[in-house]
Amino acid sequence: MSDYMVRATAADAQIRAFAVTSAETVEYARSAHNLSPVVTAALGRLMTGGLMMGSMLKGQDDMLTLKINGDGPVHGLTVTADSHGNVKGYADNPQAMMPPNAAGKLDVGGVVGAGTLTVIRDMGLKDPYSSTVKLATGEIGDDLTYYFAASEQIPSVVALGVLMARNNTVKQAGGFMIQLMPYTDEAVITALEHKMTQLSSVTSLLEEGCTPEQILELVLGEFGVEITDRIPAAFHCNCSRSRVEKVLASLSRKELQEMIDEGRDVTLNCHFCNTDYVFTPADISGRLGQTIQDERRYS
Repeated sequence: MSDYMVRATAADAQIRAFAVTSAETVEYARSAHNLSPVVTAALGRLMTGGLMMGSMLKGQDDMLTLKINGDGPVHGLTVTADSHGNVKGYADNPQAMMPPNAAGKLDVGGVVGAGTLTVIRDMGLKDPYSSTVKLATGEIGDDLTYYFAASEQIPSVVALGVLMARNNTVKQAGGFMIQLMPYTDEAVITALEHKMTQLSSVTSLLEEGCTPEQILELVLGEFGVEITDRIPAAFHCNCSRSRVEKVLASLSRKELQEMIDEGRDVTLNCHFCNTDYVFTPADISGRLGQTIQDERRYS
């Protein structure tokens, strides 16, 4: 089944919840960027979290960006998501490696290291909303949990997981997010905290065949969980040749002429989907002509 996400409420709307399966989405990113297994796990977790956080956006054109900068081998991760279940992302060092951690698992915290998480919400206003917090552990789920508590004062649980197959493709990926509203009863909080200590890992639940709906039922069933929405999820990049060409449009007449004089093709790469766009000297000459016309028009 293709990736998808569900949104839900529970305990008479005292709890809001999200769950997503994202294996195809993460596998697409792994293949497009030729990611190492540990970077696949790191970027996959951040993309999965981005999908759920993106679904919180109100406007049709609102965008969410998550940026992690760390002192580990991967250096940085960037993910962008919208409210329609579209997400894209890349790693600064896609081939970064890290030995397994003490539990024999992929060491996501080690490959990310210490650093910061920045959350940017572009809601079409003059200035996007931006907030930066220190990374809690580098394990991504813990860091998003800490972000909600520190920056938005929303008690949350964010659980994310990526399981790699023996051939280093993505076998399972997904996650869930539970958030408490300000008016949540103490009894509900206590019961939920106890429930969280009894749960298996996200990847274990996915390996058992659990769907996003079933995961939320396991977590919140006793609180009367109600699924309110179901959204397809996928890796989607909106780059195009015309969009990338705007980079050429930003260059000066001198810079464009130097490219033409060199007589070589120029390749521009989209960081998010790793697609190359090739521009020949003739293409650049056409861009130079347009630049000259624009200069005359506005002079």
